[in-house]
Amino acid sequence: MGARADAMLTLVVLFVTAVAHLLVDAVFSVPFLVAGAIATLAFEGIAARDPDAVRRYWERPVVQGVTLVVALAGVVVGARVAPSIVLSFPVGSLVTYLVFLAVTNPAYRA
Repeated sequence: MGARADAMLTLVVLFVTAVAHLLVDAVFSVPFLVAGAIATLAFEGIAARDPDAVRRYWERPVVQGVTLVVALAGVVVGARVAPSIVLSFPVGSLVTYLVFLAVTNPAYRA
C-alpha cells in the first residue's frame, strides 16, 4: 500500500474528527493534542526497530479495515462522551503522523 495510502487513511480519520469537532463545538485541549503527538512519535520510534515486520502486518487489508473502523468509532463515541479530550488526542496524533510521513518520505518533498 505505501505512504500515500497511509496518508489517505490518515486524512479520512482526520476529516471525520474535524467534522465531529465542529458538530459538537468542542474546544481543543492542548495537553491532549501534545499527548497525541507524543504517542505517535513513540509508536513510530518503536516501529522503527523492525519496520519490515510492522509493514507486513499493516499491509493486511483486514488490519487496515479494522483499524479504520475502530478509529472512526472512537471518534463518534468520543464526540458524545468527552469531546475536548477524545477529539484533541487524535488531531495531535494524526497531524503529527502526516508531518512524519512528509519528513520521512522523499515522494512528499518538493
